[in-house]
Amino acid sequence: MNTQQSQLNSNELENFIGKPASEFQRNDLVKFIEAHQIRMLNFRYIAEDGKLKSLNFVIQSLEYLEQLLTFGERVDGSSLFSYISAGSSDLYVIPRYKTAFVNPFSEIPALEILCSFYTSQGKPLDNSPDQILRKAHALFRERTGMQFKAMGELEYYISSPKEELYLVPEQKGYHESAPFSKWEQLRHEASILISRAGGKVKYSHNEVGNFSSVNELFEQHEIEFLPEDVEDAADQLVIAKWILRMLSYKNGVEISFGPKISEGMAGSGLHIHMMVLSGEENILSDNTGITDAAKKMIAGILDTTGALTAFGNTVPTSYVRLVPEQEAPTRICWGDRNRSVLVRIPLGWLGNSNMIGDANPQEKELNLNTPERQTFEFRAPDGSADIHSLMAGLVLASLHGLEMNNSLELAESLYVDEDIYKNREKYVHLDHLPASCYESAAALQAKRHVFEKDRVFPVGMIDHVIEKLQSYNDQLLSKRVQWNKKEIRNLILKYIHV
Repeated sequence: MNTQQSQLNSNELENFIGKPASEFQRNDLVKFIEAHQIRMLNFRYIAEDGKLKSLNFVIQSLEYLEQLLTFGERVDGSSLFSYISAGSSDLYVIPRYKTAFVNPFSEIPALEILCSFYTSQGKPLDNSPDQILRKAHALFRERTGMQFKAMGELEYYISSPKEELYLVPEQKGYHESAPFSKWEQLRHEASILISRAGGKVKYSHNEVGNFSSVNELFEQHEIEFLPEDVEDAADQLVIAKWILRMLSYKNGVEISFGPKISEGMAGSGLHIHMMVLSGEENILSDNTGITDAAKKMIAGILDTTGALTAFGNTVPTSYVRLVPEQEAPTRICWGDRNRSVLVRIPLGWLGNSNMIGDANPQEKELNLNTPERQTFEFRAPDGSADIHSLMAGLVLASLHGLEMNNSLELAESLYVDEDIYKNREKYVHLDHLPASCYESAAALQAKRHVFEKDRVFPVGMIDHVIEKLQSYNDQLLSKRVQWNKKEIRNLILKYIHV
């Protein structure tokens, strides 16, 4: 890592160690811990509920520290995963060095590190979401020779006591700034802390959602990331949610990643952008536009969309968000720069364009090579997503599209070039997304072979997801709560902390 990179890098460990996190070794972490007088080591891991769990160690000696970083520790798997029986519940949690970061909230100097689960035989736990994602990406690389990158748009609401100064009109909060944005500074602090923890933040801003009750203000924000290897993209979203919750608790306010926190107001999504590299080349676009490979992957995602909601929209309020006319998808289609579609091709960068020269005529010699930043965006998921399983599902769905015989024909038939809600003739002929967890379970059952291919998703894990979704028994939910505001509010509050 050269000096210029180090000065601009927010990652504390990378700056000290002098190499990218992907190359961290045990001794690098030991040196950092000794030099910074770290007193605690905290193992973190993602359980069935998607939240970060913790196991805390006081660093008593160099020998003890090296032992922890080499052999990990035992945990009770049956308390973390409902599908693990108490009779064979012991699991190992083994640290992944590249995920280490300094805890920004602990009064005692502490290092956090994400762990993976291993069985009593020392094998990766097949049902663990991070292991499923790892297997999915390995299969994609094996079949295509290419690398899958992803990033998320993390939307959330902050609720706080209402202020009377500098109020924003309802649902007009997009890119608002302080003093109209009341919690811009919390978002700024979160972005810095996420970057220090290794997250690659692209930008952040206020979102559309903005409304109030008699005494309470609800303000929507978004933090968007840069594309990373799909495993790292999932990890940084989990860490970001934890940091945001910790910051909100510190500030005495509440953050919700729930898909819907009020009827009729903008919901919060977790849009996932994807990019595929062959070597250093982004294969999604060329000088003529979107490539056939990109269209094939989009077709694979559209073909399995109903099943993907089983990983990305996991609570009943997910389907209160997926309603027409609220910039949330309801029909299975794709298009360019069109926020009414399910898979969107965002605005790219024009080849041979000199917009910067037009805006800055004093600049005479700038590098105008067009950045290869083209992605495609899956707009259905929300904050209830099992992030690692969702990412794994998207990888396998993309591979499915690349290997389908009719991918290009399917992509062509599902392309729309306008707001689908204004073209009723096109709208009514498009298949719709599941309208409940129950329908999502049925869609997963119909397409489970795509995800069970090469045993990436274990059969038992798919069974478990289906059973959990069916257990909500919400197939008539939309009709039951349609005119009952009290029942809608109770439902929203039940799933406000997903």
